[in-house]
This record gives sequence, structure tokens and C-alpha cells, in this order.
Amino acid sequence: MTGLGALTRRNIKLYFKDKGMFFTSLITPIILLVLYSTFLANVYEDSFRSVLEAAGAAVSDKVVWGCVGGQLVSSLLAVSCVTVAFCSNLLMVQDKISGARQDLTIAPLKSSTLALSYYLSTLISTLLICFAAVGVCLLYLARVGWFLAAGDVAALLLDVVLLVLFGTALSSCVIFPLSTSGQASAVGTIVSAGYGFICGAYMPISSFSEGLQKVISFLPGSYGTSLLRNHALRGVFEEMRTIGFPAEAVESMKDGVDCNLYFLGNQVEMSNMYVVLTASIVIAVGLYVGMNALSARRKI
Repeated sequence: MTGLGALTRRNIKLYFKDKGMFFTSLITPIILLVLYSTFLANVYEDSFRSVLEAAGAAVSDKVVWGCVGGQLVSSLLAVSCVTVAFCSNLLMVQDKISGARQDLTIAPLKSSTLALSYYLSTLISTLLICFAAVGVCLLYLARVGWFLAAGDVAALLLDVVLLVLFGTALSSCVIFPLSTSGQASAVGTIVSAGYGFICGAYMPISSFSEGLQKVISFLPGSYGTSLLRNHALRGVFEEMRTIGFPAEAVESMKDGVDCNLYFLGNQVEMSNMYVVLTASIVIAVGLYVGMNALSARRKI
């Protein structure tokens, strides 16, 4: 455990020492918040207002912007928890390029210890950045429309932890075979550009075609996004019910922003979303361990 702790600390220090890697990870949530609030906020506002007008209900701007803010925040966190993990995990590739990994493997060190040190250091670094992003998001919600209870904030933090665990495991599996900076850059670009779409962060899954919705319902990231949506928007939907907003309209809005997810036509309960996300973490970590074990055997 002493070797594991020393390696983990070494990786974290190198990550924060590398200003390019650190600031790229740190600026990602900020850029997303600026882009979302600039370009998507009005789209989300028009969408919510059209639903409200169709239902014949009048609500305050604070409630509308509470919906907009909740959707923006959940989208940002859903993307950041995974894309930041990919940025943080690039140290694994840099060690291969610099030869540091070869030096470490020459030492009397188990391959499993080295693999776990990369996972833990990436997890800790990503959590620090994503928790900072949560703080920024909460400040944004406080400005545009705050409807969160203490339990909602705690649930958001739990969702972030689970998604970071998933993002770290996923990035470890994808990045482990890479050996050049070009490969790492290509993977990072693809993930940054595409993950937001397949997890339902950029566009609600409900707006996709029926066939694509079925495909996305098999991806664990979409359930993480839905959990964040539910906890970021629970308070504002409850406020709508309190002021007399029709229950059917509230459910329609929840369907529209993916608070309600459906798997093969059946609504998925939030408890099952947690099961899917947790199982995905276990499977991805197991795959990462297996890849390291197989690589170690080939070198013998």
C-alpha cells in the first residue's frame, strides 16, 4: 500500500504540475457553461415556454429559468465528469512516451499496483475539478433560479462521484492501449465532440429518432445524465405542482428533458439507473484490470 500511495501522489503532483494538462481539464467545464448559457439557454427557454403556453399555465420567469438552469447544469456536469477524466488520464500515455512507465515496471512493482495508481490519481484529480464545477454551477443556479433543497445538492454530488468513477474507468480502458500523443489527442477530440450527444447532454434523448433512442438506452452515460437531470430539476418541478401546474404537463416536461427514461418502452426507475451506472463502473474497472493483467503476461 505504501508503493500505491507513493505512486498515486506522484501522478497527482505530475498532473497538477503539467499546466497544459491541468488547465485544459479545468477550463473545460467553464467553457461548457459559457457556451451552454450563451447558445443553449435561449433554446431551452423557448422550449419550456412553448410547453407552458400549450398547457395554458402562467409561471414566473424565475420558474422558467429554474428549469433552464437545471437543464444546463445537469448537461454540463454529465459531460465534464467523463471528458475531464479523459484529460486527467493522459498522464498514462505521457509516461509511455517519456519512458517513465518502463522505468517504473523495471522496479519491483506489481503491474496491478501501477494500474491502480493511475486509476486513483485520475479519479482524485477529476473529482477535484468536477466538485469545483459543481460549485460554479450552484452559483449559476442561485443567480437564475434556485429551487434546490439540501437533499438535491447531496444527490447531485453523489451523481458526480458515480459519473467520475465511470468516466475514470472508461477512460482507463480506452487510453491504456495508446502509446503516442497523436493517438491521445485524437481520442480526446472524439470523446469531447461526441460524448455529449450520446449521453443526451447536448440534445435530449427524446428528440432523437425512435431507433436511436433504443440504441442510446443501452449506454450507461445516458442514465447518469438522467440522474443529474432529476436532482437538478426536482425542486422546480415540485414548485410547478405547488402553484397548480397540471400534473400531466409536468410529466410531459420530464419526458422532454429525459428525467423520465424508457428502456424498450418501459420507464426506468431511478433506483435502476443507479444499478446500471454502478454495474457499468464495476464492469469497466474489471475490464481495465484484465487489460493490465493480459499485458503483464505478454511481457513475461
